[in-house]
This record gives sequence, structure tokens and C-alpha cells, in this order.
Amino acid sequence: MSSATPRLPLAGVLRLGRPSDIWFKPALSVVVAVAPPNLTLLALGRLDLAMYTMAGSLCALYAHNRPYAARARALAWVVLGMLTGLAVALVAASLTTSAVALVTVGALLAAAQKTLCDAARTGPPGNVIFTFISSAALFAPQTLAQVPGHLALAATAGVWAWLIGMAPGLVRPHGPERRATAHALRTAAAYAEKPDDPRARAAAAAAVQAAWQALLSAGARTEPRRALDRLVVRAEVALAAPADTDPERLRAWARDLRGNGPVPRTEDRGELLGIDAELSLESVPWWRRLGPLAPLALRTALGCALAGYASLAFGVGRPYWALVTAASLYQANLTLTWSRGVQRVVGNLAGVLLFAAVVPLAHLGPAALVLCCLAFNFGAEALISRNYWLGSVCVTPMALLITEFAGFQEPGRLITERVVDTVVGALVGFAAAIAVTDRRAGDRVEHALGAVDRARERTARLLAEPHQAPAALESARRTLAAALVELRATVDAASGEWWQRALPQERVVLAEQAGHRTLAATTRRLTGATTEDVRP
Repeated sequence: MSSATPRLPLAGVLRLGRPSDIWFKPALSVVVAVAPPNLTLLALGRLDLAMYTMAGSLCALYAHNRPYAARARALAWVVLGMLTGLAVALVAASLTTSAVALVTVGALLAAAQKTLCDAARTGPPGNVIFTFISSAALFAPQTLAQVPGHLALAATAGVWAWLIGMAPGLVRPHGPERRATAHALRTAAAYAEKPDDPRARAAAAAAVQAAWQALLSAGARTEPRRALDRLVVRAEVALAAPADTDPERLRAWARDLRGNGPVPRTEDRGELLGIDAELSLESVPWWRRLGPLAPLALRTALGCALAGYASLAFGVGRPYWALVTAASLYQANLTLTWSRGVQRVVGNLAGVLLFAAVVPLAHLGPAALVLCCLAFNFGAEALISRNYWLGSVCVTPMALLITEFAGFQEPGRLITERVVDTVVGALVGFAAAIAVTDRRAGDRVEHALGAVDRARERTARLLAEPHQAPAALESARRTLAAALVELRATVDAASGEWWQRALPQERVVLAEQAGHRTLAATTRRLTGATTEDVRP
């Protein structure tokens, strides 16, 4: 048994990436979701209630990558989860004024929110928004009689956010699955140009798998979706025969998927069953993923609680800021948690400086305050896909300005408390990540290796039979493809953990190579993949 010490890098942590393809969608959605409730409260002179409407409005940040049938369900669960967390927080706030008790409740809520979001693969912004709202609500003066009314405000805004999230489907009903297919084609083209790069191969395999999952959850099998199905098959053929692939043709197909134009037509090869085979696979329910998340849940609960207690010890009036800072750090492993901690601290400190520059404008009146918050809402979502710290530069002044909805406050005190809570939350939160080790990360790698070996052997047996049943072979191939994607994700997560036995890197490489060779051979057998399949 040997221990593994992960790297804690500084180089590249703050490097800016390219913005996401749809950066403007969450940015515009959150503004449209937040503006009407806040402006209505402004007109009524009740801006002090904006925290409750914000709880519902911020649900508009979620599920933008999901097809609309899946998005409707996901957003409904997001709104329900937000209301549940808010209800627990408001009831707790009405029953006790003990700051220690409230921090404890906040830490337990943060752990539950982190675990459930990761298990359900809610996607960005994940648990942070839930924890931000519920933690702030814990320290809002409250009585039990007020709770139903405040929850009603949040629910109303949540319904509005659901409508905002679903509205683009009226003009581009196949948009999310078109984007997923285009991404699969682009990554397959990148792999075709660098067939010896294992990272390019893994990225392409993951993108193809994600495209199938998007098509799987998209709803009725319309003709445009069947055409997308055939394009994803072309990406799979490129993975199987990169030397015979024309990358520019794949990219041209990806470009043609922009907008609402017709989906490019390709040959319909009935031998590859595509989405029908994917539908036949048994999906893993989200609750089956809760067990491996236990160390992450413990890290979150411990780190958030200790960060909140430390903030109280320093005499800060808003310990939930430290709690939220700690909750925002926790990623799949210690290395990623370290990187997020650096990004959070840098972004928050820069955001405090931006708040100091903007606060004179915001204090011109309530209307100016609301407009400044809307601008920062847009800026945060527009920038965060480039790097988390850059989005935090806008998130921090927005959070500070929200605290002033109930009345303007002394800026110097707000700035001081936010800086202290940021540093305390980051240091204590990361210390908790070190203290709570995930010793079973290596076990999960072994299980993933076993799953790949079993799937490869089954596929190879079917491939060797003189008369294969195409449906059985295709089902086995898809099981192997999913197992390889899961193995890569499991290894990447385990590689950033510490104090665990050394990972079987050589076995992983061999398993991936053998698995992808079997996948390629199976795809070629099913499609008869030759140059004309992927070249003009």
C-alpha cells in the first residue's frame, strides 16, 4: 500500500479558456428571470422581499444543455429542491437565533445539496446556488407565520424561471441535441487529426456518449432527431477509422447544425442501431451513485461547519459567506478542490474591489441598486465559462448588493467581512478536504477496470461468432463504450486524490487500448466502415 500525493498547481489555474458555445443563454435567461420580480417589488416598495424571489429566479441558470423534454423535468426538480432548502432554512431561522445552530443546519444542508446535485448530475452551477440561498435565508429575521408567504414568492418566481428556461424550445425545439451532436462531430474530427493522442480519443468518446444521452432524453423520435442519430453514427465511425476520416467534412456537418437549418443528410445504415440500442441499455438510477459520494458529503459538512464557526469566532456578522465559500470549493478530488479554492479567492478579492468602485452608483437609489445587480447577474454568467475566478469577479459584488435590498449599509464593513469570510472559508474548507480522504477511490478504479474487461470480453466473443445478431453486438458495443467513458472519468477523479494506494496506471492504459480496439473493430463490422463512409 503506497500513498499518492496529488499535485497542487498554480500555473494555469487562472488561465482563461474559450467561452462556452451558449454562454449568452444562461446570462440572458437569468436577467429575464430576475428582472420582472425585482422590478415589481421595487414598484411596490418591498425590495426587502427580493431574496425570496431571487431563490426562484436563479433556477433559470440550470439545464441549458439538456433537450427540452429532459429540461422540463430537470428544472421542475431544481425548483422543488430550491424550495425545499429554502423552507428548511426559513423554519430553522424562525425557531432559533443561535448562530452556532444555524451554521450547523447550513452545513448539513450544504452537504445534502452537494451530494444530491452530484448524484443527479445536475450540472453547472451545481449546488452553489442552492447553498447560497439557503445559507442566506438562515440568517434572515423570520417568523413561522411569514414562512408560507415567503415560500409562495419563491415558488412564483420559480415557475417564471421554468417558463424562461423552456421558452427557447418554441423557436428551436431541437437546439440542445443539435449542439451535442455538433460537439461529438468536432471532437471526433480532432481525434482523427491526432489518432495517437489518448486524451483526444477519450474526449471524443465522451462527447459521442453525451450526444447519445442527449438524443435518448430528447423525447419523440422525430425525423430531425433520426438525422442527428445518423450523424452521431458518423462520429463513431470516425473513432473506429480515424485514418480514413476527413475531419473537415465532420466539421462542416457540425457547422451546418447551427441555427434552424435542415440537419445534414447522411446514409442510413440500418446495421448500426443507434438510439434504439441506446434505449435498450439499462440506465443507472441516480440514487445508486450516492454511496461513492459519502467522502465528498462529509468533506462538505465538516468544511462548511468549521468555516462558519471560524467566521463567528472572528466576529463576522454574516458567517454564511464563509460557509458558502467552503461549499463552493469541493470538486471531484483534492487537486480540483485546490484549483477551485485559488480561483474563488482571487475572484472574490477582485470582486470586492469592483464592489468598492460601483457602490457609489448603486447607492444613488433602489432602482440603481436593482439595475447594478442585473448587470452583475449577466456578467457572472457571461464570464464564468471562461474561468471560475472571472465569473466570481461579478458574483461577489452582486452578492454584496443583494444584502442591501433591505437597506443601504456601510460599504467598508461589508468589504471587510467579505474578505475575512473568503479567506477563512477557503482555508478551513481546504483543510477539511485534506482531513477527509477518499480511500475508496482506488477501489472504484478497480471496479471500473473490471467492468471494462467484462464488457470487452463479451463484445469480443460476439465479434468472433460467425453469425452475429446485430442487435446483440450493438448492445454489447454500447455497454463497452459507456464502460470506457466511466473508467476514464473514475481514473481522472482518483488521480487527484491523496493518501491512497498507487493507481494501476499501466493496467488502465492497456484496458483502454484494448477496449478502444475492440470498439473500433465492432463499429467497422457493424457499419462496413470504409473510406466512403466518412469522406466526400
